[in-house]
Amino acid sequence: MKIMIGIGHPKQVHFWKNIINRLVSDGHEVKIVTTKKDVSTHLLNAFEFDYEIYGKHQKTMAAKACSMVSRTYKTFVIAKRFNPDILIAGTPYLAYVSRVLGKPHIMLTDTEHANLAYWLTYPFTNVIVTPSCFKGKINPKKHVTYNGYEELAYLHPNYFTPDSHVLDDLGLGDDDGFIIIRFVAWEASHDVSDYGFTNKEKLIKTLEEYGRVFITSESRLPKEIEKYRVIAPPEKIHHLLYFADLFIGESAPMSAESAILGTPAIFVSTSRRGYTDELEAKYDLLYTFSDSHNAQEKALEKAIELMEDKNIKKKWRENREKLLSEKVDVTKFMAEFIENYI
Repeated sequence: MKIMIGIGHPKQVHFWKNIINRLVSDGHEVKIVTTKKDVSTHLLNAFEFDYEIYGKHQKTMAAKACSMVSRTYKTFVIAKRFNPDILIAGTPYLAYVSRVLGKPHIMLTDTEHANLAYWLTYPFTNVIVTPSCFKGKINPKKHVTYNGYEELAYLHPNYFTPDSHVLDDLGLGDDDGFIIIRFVAWEASHDVSDYGFTNKEKLIKTLEEYGRVFITSESRLPKEIEKYRVIAPPEKIHHLLYFADLFIGESAPMSAESAILGTPAIFVSTSRRGYTDELEAKYDLLYTFSDSHNAQEKALEKAIELMEDKNIKKKWRENREKLLSEKVDVTKFMAEFIENYI
């Protein structure tokens, strides 16, 4: 079977890498198409995947809208040449092309408030696959769920083994405490009117009292805090998250990744997600602070509480084991779902 997969966000590279490798080992031919986004293409190169570019990454909503026709056309040209049996993800462009070619399309999502992407894609896709904790309303005739999270496709122990050499690269010893902070650029279509931290300098200075601080950021940092930016290849970030004492950030995916790895995670954003809510309510692995009036203040209070608990990592590892015992192997589920769909 010939399978065409669209990748946009760096998280999607991680999500698809083991699924693609499994599909290829099962004898299928996979074509990857993506936007020219530095981290995504870096990861695809790091994992030695071949791919084709269907457009440049656009930062503003206006630029994204203006590029829709050219992106769809470029995707169509690639698809016409490849002649796929099925098209997956890459919304909305691969969904549009699937209709023109008369081939099925599978959409995946875990973000309830990505309303624009849904509106542009839903009428053209055949099935929408989500985690079972997804809270959005989807036509049940099109909706397929799985008992897991997208992050488990690459962070389940079947596929991820932490490598402590990442600590050596940063001059850290096994007993050195450190904290990861994540800032996002708020450029995605679902980020409109959303925000997180209100005082980055105060956040850093407060947490610095409890361990060394490293920042990972999608955008440029003020020169006063640029020195905190972590210098590590994107393909190694999950190893760093595993060994961290705490994660606190504006990224829902990275908050979930940390939680699933057994690292205390704090998510600060005025929007919420079904998967982060479940990680908090069911597994006590993550805390979300979304009140626009005091989110940072409350998040810092929780961060200090966690950092002062000397047994916190042991508790999180135990909670992680409970999660792993209850969730499916998402890579296995997706590969089999794709293979059996046609």
